[in-house]
Amino acid sequence: MAFSFNSFVLFFAILLSTSYAQNGLILPIRKDTNTLQHYTSILMGSNRATVNAVIDLSERFLWFECDNYTSSTYAPIPCNSQKCEIAKGSGCLVECQGPQRPGCTNNTCGASPFNPFESFIPSGTSGEDTLYSNDHIQVPQFSFACTVSDYSKGLASGTTGILGLARTQISLHKQVANKLNLPDKFSLCLPSSGLGKLYVGGGSSSKSDVSKSLITTPLIINPVGTGPAISVQGEPSDEYFINVKSIRVQGEPLSVKSSYFNIDKDGVGGNKINTMINFTTLHSSIYKPLTRAFVKAASDMKIKSVDAVAPFRACFSSSTISKTSTGPSVPIIELVLPGNDVSWKIYGANSMFQVNKNVICLAFVDGGSSRRTSIFPSTSIVIGTYQLEDNLLEFDLVSSQLRFSSSLLVQNKTCSRL
Repeated sequence: MAFSFNSFVLFFAILLSTSYAQNGLILPIRKDTNTLQHYTSILMGSNRATVNAVIDLSERFLWFECDNYTSSTYAPIPCNSQKCEIAKGSGCLVECQGPQRPGCTNNTCGASPFNPFESFIPSGTSGEDTLYSNDHIQVPQFSFACTVSDYSKGLASGTTGILGLARTQISLHKQVANKLNLPDKFSLCLPSSGLGKLYVGGGSSSKSDVSKSLITTPLIINPVGTGPAISVQGEPSDEYFINVKSIRVQGEPLSVKSSYFNIDKDGVGGNKINTMINFTTLHSSIYKPLTRAFVKAASDMKIKSVDAVAPFRACFSSSTISKTSTGPSVPIIELVLPGNDVSWKIYGANSMFQVNKNVICLAFVDGGSSRRTSIFPSTSIVIGTYQLEDNLLEFDLVSSQLRFSSSLLVQNKTCSRL
């Protein structure tokens, strides 16, 4: 059978994309200086529209506002279809009142996009289109959700949605793995400045010298749903938990009950990684001993305490702290993990936040003592983005392991210089 010229061009494009895809998908990561959120850019649809979306480890899928989105390759996902079941669609939009377009189609699988800065969850619709990256890779029939306009309140300026990286069948990494025949893994390197990277399906992080020194710890599953938005009763959490055993400050362990670090039968407790909060949040029974120990260790280093600046409780005079290659010279905090002397070390660049010219504060927040947050079980330690910056994290869903670098500054590198 003879091929037309157009067929040949399409075949060649797919072949070229497949060749590039062997190294995985690589997306840029930028930091918004106002919200301190980290976001990436993707290209969607026949017009390759740029979509800027905040990176969220707890959201289940990609969603964005589709008011101005047009694409000849867009297809809605029908109600009661297998794809709707995989997406765990919520409800069905039987008839849309208005011109048919992405986000307004009949008999379409419903979706529940979640913005943690909004007070409501809109009725979105599920569809699929081709996702492109700037490194010549295309992901066909990529499932995502359209949402109502102005639902991006609280998100970084210039973004219109959220890129979900949770443990679901329609997260970015899972779809890339399935459609491009790559391992289900992704790496995050959140920049403190400059350009970081999100590697999906392995990516070139595995070729970096840094990858050879990564520390490995198990990813554990909370058996009870922890959000966001709608959790199906009886199903485990989609979020990423690690098994912190204890915390050390300048080598000295905190006096904290081990039960706070564990997940109980109701899903309460444990330790997770979250990219939608700026600063690590701790249960009060962990936060108070941490700040006391840190203030004492800082005093031993001749660092002068000053009045607290909200939301922080332990603040210091900047003039009494010297600078090092890993940031301010302050007591080192360690999250102790399973294994022989395995820990995630947090140096001054990730533990201290400069609130003004003269004052610098311990960048951890008191999360209170409630067992539940809204309708979800509360988590004892929620590691935020400030503590993740310039740390390389590889989430391997095949082996259910997290590989991490601690601060890249120790190796004279940053996320923008990998």
